[in-house]
Amino acid sequence: MSKIHYKSQEEIELIRESSLLVSKTLAEVAKVIKPGITTLSLDKLAYEFIQDHGAVPAFLNYGGFPNSLCISPNEQVVHGFPNDYVIKEGDLISVDCGVIKNNYYGDSAYTFAIGEINEEKQKLCKVTQECLALAIEKAVVGMRIGDIGFAVQYHAEQHGFGVVRELVGHGVGVKLHEKPEVPNYGRRGSGIKLEEGMVIAIEPMINAGTAAVKFWADGWTVTSKDNRPSAHFEHTVAVKKGKADVLSSFSLIEEVLKEKK
Repeated sequence: MSKIHYKSQEEIELIRESSLLVSKTLAEVAKVIKPGITTLSLDKLAYEFIQDHGAVPAFLNYGGFPNSLCISPNEQVVHGFPNDYVIKEGDLISVDCGVIKNNYYGDSAYTFAIGEINEEKQKLCKVTQECLALAIEKAVVGMRIGDIGFAVQYHAEQHGFGVVRELVGHGVGVKLHEKPEVPNYGRRGSGIKLEEGMVIAIEPMINAGTAAVKFWADGWTVTSKDNRPSAHFEHTVAVKKGKADVLSSFSLIEEVLKEKK
């Protein structure tokens, strides 16, 4: 069983650089995402942007995945293939991105609301982002993995939403997926103790209805079992004393979205 890789402050700064490039890539997606364009066109844009910034898309050819972004519309939870799907008004589009720069990985995801979305989707996005914020508050020295999972699960279930169990957050930095696993459910005070030098991807995947999911025959795409919408927000986070250090950023994305309104 592989061990947890504890990072030095120098390594954390390199992971921050990669994570901020992911955030900038998602901000580039934010500039162009709108009804009438295909998800594949977003993937091409991201590929070029990442390459232009001296980095490599972390997902491309990872375990055979054919694209630079995972793009998952509506009921797709994660790992959707960018393709000729034409984005339409009212869609929720979850975009997950990873890069490798200077041999270190960054990973982040954002769910975009396309135009006017219905009340259920609005609430789902808001609550999923709140779940991420509450989980990050627990990513401090002395807490445990179960505290992070409990924070997500409790908040999502309070609102009647389903917490996906088959897919989890993870350690990140030297590899895309490292120990420890970071589930979005759990018991307070359980699991591995969080220590300085741990860098984790916290990524609530929350369904509007049932927590149950279906795995597609393509070996990647995951959808909610009841075909109700799903949302996914993710940050790369360094565990610290007192307050977690969030290495990726949504502010770049949100500035772009504000300007578009």
